[in-house]
Amino acid sequence: MIALHFGAGNIGRGFIGLLLSQAGYEVVFSDVNQNLVQELQKRGQYTVTLANETHDKVQVTGVSAIDGTDLEKVADTVAKADLVTTAVGVNILKHIAKGIAMGIERREAQGAAPLHVIACENAIGGSTQLKEHVLGHLPDELKAKLDQYVAFPDAAVDRIVPIQHNEDPLEVVVEPFHEWVIDESAMFEGHKVIEGVHYVANLQPYIERKLFTVNTGHATAAYLGNLHHYETIQQAMADEQVVNAVKATLAESGGALIAQYKFDEAEHQQYIDTIIGRFRNTELTDEISRVGRSPIRKLSPNDRLVRPALLALEAGIEPKHLSNAMAAALRFDVTDDPESVELQQLLKSIGVNETVTKITSLRPDHPLHRMVVASYEALSAQ
Repeated sequence: MIALHFGAGNIGRGFIGLLLSQAGYEVVFSDVNQNLVQELQKRGQYTVTLANETHDKVQVTGVSAIDGTDLEKVADTVAKADLVTTAVGVNILKHIAKGIAMGIERREAQGAAPLHVIACENAIGGSTQLKEHVLGHLPDELKAKLDQYVAFPDAAVDRIVPIQHNEDPLEVVVEPFHEWVIDESAMFEGHKVIEGVHYVANLQPYIERKLFTVNTGHATAAYLGNLHHYETIQQAMADEQVVNAVKATLAESGGALIAQYKFDEAEHQQYIDTIIGRFRNTELTDEISRVGRSPIRKLSPNDRLVRPALLALEAGIEPKHLSNAMAAALRFDVTDDPESVELQQLLKSIGVNETVTKITSLRPDHPLHRMVVASYEALSAQ
């Protein structure tokens, strides 16, 4: 069995590629980084190190790689693959779509078995977005019957992979925890079950549970840690004041999730406790500058701070701590992050009220807008 995985980066090697290899697939990585491609071709294996006390190592063997810029090679590999996955970043999906489309055409001409294409990206509806990009490269007659040949089930993925400082360019350090959830309702009957994957009939609750717990908590720890001049998430989460604020923030987003999706309260609290434990893992070194980067995107209307705060308001919960995390995000001033630079320029040129409206789409008379501005002004006065 062959699995073609787009993206030989840390998530690709340390999470998706690892699980696919353990499930019995021959994993072929497609990447534009020629150094990674050549090393994978030469060695056919790499090491994954778990960020736990014993630093357990896992050897991933039987892997290979192809040049992602060679569309003919990409198409040929898609044509013979049993599964296609991605971990390239949602903004890169459009760039890999043509090669996938070419491969689908060849599969159809060869009468190949149905194919699953799964985008394992940190975004809602990643596979659906990839499908739209692929459709743009297919002839009309194949577009009409694509669903007979290819399924694009959406997925949610979660594993912390910190910035790497390894001498071996193929070695990757990852946290022990991982979660990969796939929308089984969008898959063909009789699909291969991958060990370690959770298949669900309705993905949306799990996507938002992850985004509004893991991503919300991670961002909150980063932005509050930045205010305290910490350099890593682990340093911030050693500060009980920060920990208590993150817990309070996740209590608000958790209340919103429970109201929206009827999660069991005790089970969701256990999930929050697990997330807090992951953030406090001293075997990881996760820079605040990395976790907090792109604050404009993270303050957008449907992302990890604004969306759960709005859901909390709908559920009758005052998002006091979520609004404070949003205010802390406005204070995120990192010179090598273009969005941070742009954000600080906006605050100086148009002021906090207009900046909040511009970035979050919240009108000045919205209660959340007022809460964020009040929190920002309180933080600025400290």
